[in-house]
Amino acid sequence: MSEKTNSKTLDRLAAGVRSCRICVENPEKSALPHEPRPVLQVSGTARLCVCGQAPGTRVHQSGRPFTDPSGDRLRNWMGIDEDIFYDAGKLAIVPMGFCFPGLDAKGGDLPPRTECRKAWHDHLFAAMPQIELVLVIGQYAQAYHLGPNRQKSLTETVSNWRQHFARQMDGKPAVLPLPHPSWRNNAWLRKNPWFETELLPVLRGEVQRLTMVP
Repeated sequence: MSEKTNSKTLDRLAAGVRSCRICVENPEKSALPHEPRPVLQVSGTARLCVCGQAPGTRVHQSGRPFTDPSGDRLRNWMGIDEDIFYDAGKLAIVPMGFCFPGLDAKGGDLPPRTECRKAWHDHLFAAMPQIELVLVIGQYAQAYHLGPNRQKSLTETVSNWRQHFARQMDGKPAVLPLPHPSWRNNAWLRKNPWFETELLPVLRGEVQRLTMVP
């Protein structure tokens, strides 16, 4: 596929995601309890991709990914500001669920809708072969991007980050697993100081390398 054809394919896919109503009009289970507002950021030049779970309430309102305290922490982990983070030419953002999935009985976010992954993800990543590294945030993104190579728990998967970061097979990008940057994971971060001392320097170095202007 030529670069021009690939760009047209990506543009068509992105437009399809932004207008998608599968989870309302043809849901696998119960319909999305509100109007869809798909959120993603893609381009044919970004070499780095952030793949998280799904938009929360604030992102649903803003229509822009990671416009919340979790986004602030993620950008701190990556060592970049909003100008770089929201530059689609340098960084793609493809969550496992494109719309806010709603809240559970305890007030927490529901899991990402499975319709998104089945309808769009394989096609989107096939249309972005230039991606060199995917930051996979949380268990749902890790399940998709790591498949059988994922460990039994998030802690095991992230603690084995070197193994996943080194693996680059069948033309697929390298993967760096991360915990979710939510405040709910503060206790996890305290219990796992190696994340800050060992993984974050590598993360920041890769982010700097992949978002620099050629």
